[in-house]
Amino acid sequence: MSEHFSCDAVVIGAGAVGLAVARALALRGLETFILEKNAHFGMETSSRNSEVIHAGIYYPKGSLKAQLCVAGKRLLYDFCAGHGVGHKRLGKLIVASHETQGAQIEKLLQAAADNGVRDLRRLSRSEIAALEPELTACEGLFSPSTGIVDSHQYMLALLGDAEGAGAHLVRGAAVAAIARTSEGYRLTVDNDGASLQLDCRILVNSAGLWAQAVASLIEGLDPAFVPPLFLAKGSYVTLAGSSPFRHLVYPMPEPGGLGVHLTLDMGGGARFGPNVEWLDHSDPDAIDYTVSPGMPQIFAPRIAPYWPAVTAAKLSPGYSGVRPKTVGPKDPNADFHIDGPKTHGLPGLVNLFGIESPGLTASLAIAEHVAELLA
Repeated sequence: MSEHFSCDAVVIGAGAVGLAVARALALRGLETFILEKNAHFGMETSSRNSEVIHAGIYYPKGSLKAQLCVAGKRLLYDFCAGHGVGHKRLGKLIVASHETQGAQIEKLLQAAADNGVRDLRRLSRSEIAALEPELTACEGLFSPSTGIVDSHQYMLALLGDAEGAGAHLVRGAAVAAIARTSEGYRLTVDNDGASLQLDCRILVNSAGLWAQAVASLIEGLDPAFVPPLFLAKGSYVTLAGSSPFRHLVYPMPEPGGLGVHLTLDMGGGARFGPNVEWLDHSDPDAIDYTVSPGMPQIFAPRIAPYWPAVTAAKLSPGYSGVRPKTVGPKDPNADFHIDGPKTHGLPGLVNLFGIESPGLTASLAIAEHVAELLA
């Protein structure tokens, strides 16, 4: 016989966003269970990214990505400072390698202003060289509010807050079925071979790469409210030796991503990436996170326009991550899908789809938004 539990809220997925949502609900006095199918929290998208705190420059005016990134950035810096989470406000250079890219800079300036980001500075060739002598650029932008965060420390602090408010993390918990009840939802959960039943009135699907699969289990949810899933793999390469850079460096954006950019880790090590490789399947179980040994040879010519001194010999294969997208390679980038009861008609349910970048930056603001949808 399976064990039976009940609580106020269940959050499926213990990545940065799921943990932030669980924290927000627990701090509101709701007994909250966090279900994570892996052995530890944050093992997928949340631990396979650039760890960048984004300013909110790139996203369409009025979009959830724009609103939640700008709000989330402020919340994240405050949270990190208050919880002793490692972070650095390094600043970012966005560089144009060709004179023809001036129009893109104008568009980025306008997009940033539309989103309330008004601290960007336009830089000349000589001003860029003064900040980063190894860079080659015609002109560019400087974003002083862009930074980096130790994502593992951040998630650990989120979990600590959540558990301090009474939340419970259940690891190795795979959801097998989600039935409707008169008071909410009944989840059937496989917890390391044991079968559990968990009743709740609030259910948040923050399963990242698995959000569509989880949504397909929800009894009564119209499939029309489950967008398709497309997987875009991004690989990183690491720079051998000490980094000559003090700031993050981004080229002009490209379809599907922000270009092969330079980021720094908390120890000052440099890495380049991610690229964009659209997978020919939509099965998270079939993802191969291996980074090809030939990736340095592929990356070097893409980095050379802004850092001519790069060679493939200076680079080593690093790690990779996969973005859960709701549109394919020929479509414009999609906004976050954060669907509450007013969208799909099921009380107490919020589904989160397509939570890719800037999801880490926006996570605390996403959590507040989810709580508002459930209020």
